[in-house]
Amino acid sequence: MARSLIGGLLRNGTPAGAIGVSEPNAELRAALVRDFGVATHEQNSAAADGADVLLLAVKPQVMKTVCEGLRAAVQARRPLLVSIAAGIRIEQLDRWLGGGTAIVRAMPNTPALIGAGATGFCANARVDAAQRDLAKSILGAAGGTVWIGDEALMDTVTAISGSGPAYFFLLVEALEDAAVAQGMPRATARELAAQTCLGAGRMLREDSAAPAELRQRVTSPGGTTQAALESFAASDFRAIVARAVAAATQRGRDLSDQLGS
Repeated sequence: MARSLIGGLLRNGTPAGAIGVSEPNAELRAALVRDFGVATHEQNSAAADGADVLLLAVKPQVMKTVCEGLRAAVQARRPLLVSIAAGIRIEQLDRWLGGGTAIVRAMPNTPALIGAGATGFCANARVDAAQRDLAKSILGAAGGTVWIGDEALMDTVTAISGSGPAYFFLLVEALEDAAVAQGMPRATARELAAQTCLGAGRMLREDSAAPAELRQRVTSPGGTTQAALESFAASDFRAIVARAVAAATQRGRDLSDQLGS
C-alpha cells in the first residue's frame, strides 16, 4: 500500500526528493530507490527527521512499537500523522505518541495499486483545515476518498472497502466456477465475469441512478435475471452479506481492543 501511495504522489507531481521512506529491509530499500527515486532510510527516526507529514503504513501488531519509537520526533516537531493500519484508533495512536498529535486515521484498499482505490478517513480535532486538505491530497493520489465524520464507523469502512475487494474477487470466482460447471471454458468464463463486473461498477459510478434502479433495469419480469435473483433471495443473499460485513466490522473492533494497551 505504501508503494501505491508513493507512485500516486509522484504521478500527481510530488517531487521524489520530498518523500522519505523508512524500510528495514536493504533489498526493499534498494527497490524503492530504483523504482521511485525517493530517499530511503533504515531507521524510522531518520525518515521522520524534519518531516511535516508522517504516514504509518505498518501492520497493526507493530504500530505501538513504531509509535513509541517516533514519540520524541513527533513531540519535537508536531507533524501531521496519517495511519492506514486497520483497527488502531486515533486515541491509541495519540497516547503511544505522547499526546497532542494531529492524527488522520485512514483505510485504503488494494485497488490503490492501480490508482483506483477507495479510502475512508477521519481526523481528530487537532487536524486543521490545511492539514485535512494535505491528507486528502496524499490519500487521493491512489483513488477516491471519503471523509468519515464518526471514527466509530471506521471499522465498517474497513469491512466495506478495505476488505471489499476480496468479496468482489470471490464473486468473480463463483461466477467463473458456475460457468465452467455449465460447460464453458474457464478462460472465457473469467473474461466474461471480470468484464461484466467492471462494466457494472462503471455504471454505478457514472450513472446517477441508485443500485436498486440499475438492477431493476436489467430484470425483465419472468426472464433469466429474475430467475437468478429469486434464487439469491431464496438463499437469503442480503443476510449473508450483512453477516459477513458484521463479522469483518467486529474483527476490526476486536483487533483494536487486543492491541490497545
